Amino acid sequence: MMKTRPSKEVVIKVRNEIGVLAVLSRLLAAKGINILAVSAWTDGENGIIHLVTDDNLRTMDTLRAHDYKPREADVVLTEVAHKPGLLRHLTEKLAQDGIDIHHLYATATADQDKALIVFATANNDRALVLLNG
Repeated sequence: MMKTRPSKEVVIKVRNEIGVLAVLSRLLAAKGINILAVSAWTDGENGIIHLVTDDNLRTMDTLRAHDYKPREADVVLTEVAHKPGLLRHLTEKLAQDGIDIHHLYATATADQDKALIVFATANNDRALVLLNG
């Protein structure tokens, strides 16, 4: 069974330098902010980091206080049973309804019974209705 809800992710564009993710995670840990999911990659001289946290307001304040320029973006969070085929089921459902996925990342470990899927689409509201229906 899927449990889907709207949420926000924090997006930070940083200089692509060794240790920048360590610095960001240390700043958030020092404030007691829990990172629920993260996706990070490089794009030339830049790094792009997407975070889902348990407290975006404090995350944004903490990053701004250290001269980062975070922004919030709308995403959909889906909690699913961690078993084969559920990502296929979710993505097929969206595809069949013509919903374009802009980006997606997920987190789970082999011994967890649930996985968290974070994604943004061309129509998050429709995705929510479809997946919760």
